[in-house]
Amino acid sequence: MSSSTRVPKAQLTGVYGAVVTRMSRRMLGAVAEPAEVAWHNRAVLTSSFTIGRQSQKWHRCDESLKSFAHMAVASLVGCSWCLDLGYFQAANEGLDLTKAREVPRWRESDVFTPLEREVMGYAEAMTATPPTVTDEMAARLLDQLGAPAMVELTAFVALANFYTRNNAALGIESQGFAASCDLEPLAAPSPR
Repeated sequence: MSSSTRVPKAQLTGVYGAVVTRMSRRMLGAVAEPAEVAWHNRAVLTSSFTIGRQSQKWHRCDESLKSFAHMAVASLVGCSWCLDLGYFQAANEGLDLTKAREVPRWRESDVFTPLEREVMGYAEAMTATPPTVTDEMAARLLDQLGAPAMVELTAFVALANFYTRNNAALGIESQGFAASCDLEPLAAPSPR
């Protein structure tokens, strides 16, 4: 659970603050700490919301694959907030919860298909600094997903990096969304 952030949370005020508060509570049951921190720069917050809403209209790549990719990025970067949210959203969207809870240890887990493993490997390779995506890795995914889904997956992983790295750098940690729904704890990442 969150203790304190590196930039203090701000009180959401005014009409826009009321809208953000209402939407956040409706979707999550609480005001999202990233919104409270980003409130200090509303242009950044608004842009973040806009790209997030736009990405929800992308439907060429399987939602489960995108969810696992985002959680793999969050696990690699160390964003407990995004892992918690991803698991919570998986429950609310009817995704496979056994798989979602195993993402932090996807290499050792036996619940994932070969394609799911390739997607999470690709997400981690995109996240590495410098990126370690290979021609072979991209070709295998392109062959299985097709160009439209591959482009979408790549953009989604890039967006996951934006959110996870932002939250991790600002010290935003899990708010306990999954625990509030009595979901089993996420599997602990395996040591590398």
